[in-house]
Amino acid sequence: MRRRRSADAFALSLLALLVLRGMLWGAPTPSRSDPSRLTQTPPAAVAISGRLLADVRRFPSGCSCLLEVDRIEARRVEGRTELQLPDCSAPLLQGWRVQAMGVLRRPLPGAHPLLPGSAERLARQGSWSQLRVERIEVLQRPWTPLADLRRDVAHRLQQAVGPRRGGFLAALVLGSSQVQLPDDVREAFRMAGLSHALAASGFHLSVLLGSVLMLARRWPSGLRLPLAAMALLLFVCLAGAQPSVVRAVLMAAMALLIRESGHHSRPVGVLVLTLSGMLLLRPAWALSIGFQLSAAATAGLILTAPRLEQAVQACLPGRCHGLAAALCIPVAALLWTLPLQLLHFGAMPLYALLANLLVAPLLAPLTLLAMLSALLVLVGPTGLLPVLLWPVHQLAGLVMIMASWISHWPGAQLLTGRPEPWVVALLVLGMLPWLLGAERCCRRWALLPMATALLVHGLVQLGDGLVAVERFGRHWLLARHRGRAALVSTHGDPRSCRMAQRLAAVHGHARLDWVMLLDPVATDVLPCWQALAHHVEAAQQGLAPIVIGQVLQSTGLSVRRLPHRSGAMVMRVGRQRWHLFPRPQALWALQAQQRSDPRQVITGTWLGFKPSGSQRRWLLQHGAGSRFIGL
Repeated sequence: MRRRRSADAFALSLLALLVLRGMLWGAPTPSRSDPSRLTQTPPAAVAISGRLLADVRRFPSGCSCLLEVDRIEARRVEGRTELQLPDCSAPLLQGWRVQAMGVLRRPLPGAHPLLPGSAERLARQGSWSQLRVERIEVLQRPWTPLADLRRDVAHRLQQAVGPRRGGFLAALVLGSSQVQLPDDVREAFRMAGLSHALAASGFHLSVLLGSVLMLARRWPSGLRLPLAAMALLLFVCLAGAQPSVVRAVLMAAMALLIRESGHHSRPVGVLVLTLSGMLLLRPAWALSIGFQLSAAATAGLILTAPRLEQAVQACLPGRCHGLAAALCIPVAALLWTLPLQLLHFGAMPLYALLANLLVAPLLAPLTLLAMLSALLVLVGPTGLLPVLLWPVHQLAGLVMIMASWISHWPGAQLLTGRPEPWVVALLVLGMLPWLLGAERCCRRWALLPMATALLVHGLVQLGDGLVAVERFGRHWLLARHRGRAALVSTHGDPRSCRMAQRLAAVHGHARLDWVMLLDPVATDVLPCWQALAHHVEAAQQGLAPIVIGQVLQSTGLSVRRLPHRSGAMVMRVGRQRWHLFPRPQALWALQAQQRSDPRQVITGTWLGFKPSGSQRRWLLQHGAGSRFIGL
């Protein structure tokens, strides 16, 4: 047993080194012929031709899709760029060759280290440029059987049982990356801890492969293996060669070949060999969040679930041993993926275990029925489809209702704030001896890094300070004090509200004490802001959100207008005092005074605008406080 544990630890250590290599040095970089090398300053219109890598998708800010570029003007290039389309009405499908005219530019990086932007998102897809399309022309519509099959399955399911439930059934067959689900459906499953149901993964493959092998259990091996290989190939073709899909298919193929040859496979060895081979061939896959979550969940099912099940069975009567497996499988997966959820999202679904216990018994039969429904809508009689799919329709609706119901429970999503990577590494170091069933002394020592990680992150979350973000001329200021927070925004439009929601969430604040909108025009999305904060102060009928001398405050947080008409304010964050200058007029008033209020010590200054060179120099020489935000 000790020798086996040592071998497992050695194999996992090698795998961890490969993952670390991929995360630190495996990030893709643009080639010499990449379209991003041809961006101009100032930007100029260019003509780009290439092949669409996916169907056009609709987002709140417009429509976009990825293009495999082969030519810019008369120059041969190789690379990818994102097409940003102002008009979403034109049908543009995967595989089509198009020529687009527009302005080529580099995508913007994140406005804050915890808020990745277009540059980070596209880099993971191998693209470092964007084309704002002014005119687009379809050059060729080649035959794309796989894309047409996926599109046909999703369209016919939505026609048969409705757009929402049909889209959900299509996601169970194809994966959510191939089907654009409504945002509220995605959000409900994520907050309930059921996102794995929408992503093509090992769970969906196990349902498909298990059903095929059960039907062919009495067939000879020479027929059973080709049938299983066809099921694996079909799964890859429908879900696409995503890292999580490739991992599941490779592991299933290896385990099946070993079993059919009369030997017993070691799941740990299969997992390590599969992941190592994938990372050696494609180190950049280590940066894929889907790959990380899939690999971690699988490791939990292999390494922790059996030990946990044995421990739980020892505490339960014999009749309840089946409950132990149902309980330990989601617990093991949740524990192994917890550090990744904290690192990437700064949140965890509070009722994920209960949600999986309630919904998991329905997911396996529903996934199998969804796959059969996909086959039925392709070959079955159109007129009878609503009747034949009625049971599947009702079961899908029940699962969606349960996910939505759980997502609305109090505190369904526990926002912890995104910790630093080294803090997550400490947490993993403390958790591993417990998850791997190490000796008692090792588990005791492991409590030290775990407690250190929790203490450090707790001190950061309970500390005082300001977080400033600027993007597209809009400015946001998040004030934090002992786990509470308030926000000042220079604009009140929908984009500003969405950014404010993201900013609050990544710092661990589900609800703010108050929000002050400095936009002189009354906002038309006040419900969005009211959902973010307990109290919202905004301009009304041309009046400022707070008048001279008025104070907007909560425990440890307040903002007060100074007694002149420039709009300057003073914000209190615990013991800190900050000058706020939303507009240049407020700074001009301070320049006229040539000094700040001597009766209070000012910690720093925040600017809600981009200062000129002279203003910057003046602030550095005469500004109140020694810290400046917005310079």
